[in-house]
Amino acid sequence: MCRSIKTLRPPVLPEEATEEDIRAAALQYVRKVSGFRAPAAHNREAFDRAVDAIAEATAELLTDLEVRGQPTRRAG
Repeated sequence: MCRSIKTLRPPVLPEEATEEDIRAAALQYVRKVSGFRAPAAHNREAFDRAVDAIAEATAELLTDLEVRGQPTRRAG
């Protein structure tokens, strides 16, 4: 898998993951899966949509995870 993607949940990451952390992980994932570090102009829109979707899914996952011994971060 992508070795440059770091774990974004406590206790590995002591503070809450930032939007920048989440976006960087999503970008690394899309780069790895697509095989493109930077897509050609005709692929840019699809590439950017994928990064956005994965960043959104990652943020939702991190919000919903319950880690033993850590307070929950669920909004509600």
